[in-house]
Amino acid sequence: MNIVERAKSIIVTPKTEWLVVAAEEPNIREIVTEYVLPLALIPAIATIIGVGLIGRGMMSSFGWGIAMGLIQFIAAFVGVYVSALVVDFLAPKFASQKNRGRAVQLVAYSYTPVWVAGILYVIPLLGAFVMLAGIYGLYLMYLGLPQTMRTPPDKVIVYLVVSIIAMIVIYWLISLILSSIIVSMFALSPLRMRPGI
Repeated sequence: MNIVERAKSIIVTPKTEWLVVAAEEPNIREIVTEYVLPLALIPAIATIIGVGLIGRGMMSSFGWGIAMGLIQFIAAFVGVYVSALVVDFLAPKFASQKNRGRAVQLVAYSYTPVWVAGILYVIPLLGAFVMLAGIYGLYLMYLGLPQTMRTPPDKVIVYLVVSIIAMIVIYWLISLILSSIIVSMFALSPLRMRPGI
């Protein structure tokens, strides 16, 4: 898999790229290690730089930058896999094909614009624009459901909405759990932060 070509194609020409994806045999290990891993590093490293080196305020320090970058990076891996499990579990309820590999393809490739736009986290004030990329990612998922999960046209919207709600809850829970673990690991507290910590 050429990660640059796949990311570019899924963002620029998603309708044709989903057809290419649908013709491939899904390989979960390859998708996670050769696609999710490198792309998830973009927002993680940008967050470390943005929060740890550039940011200002109570929660800006290198310790906070590392903690937030780790949370983002781990949440990407866990979130893609758990979200794919949920999408796969929901498939029969929407007359779709149950296939975990296809669900991983759908979720991982739909998150592409979020990970690419994650470079904006280098400048903390621009981080809000990553949410716009997330909206585009939802559109990618809408286009990908019929190709990957074989969802009938009349079921796509409902399947998409239910999947989005599930994914939001999943990412919120994962981030909450990771935040409490990693912040306590680094012994970080907004009230105790000092420059250089």
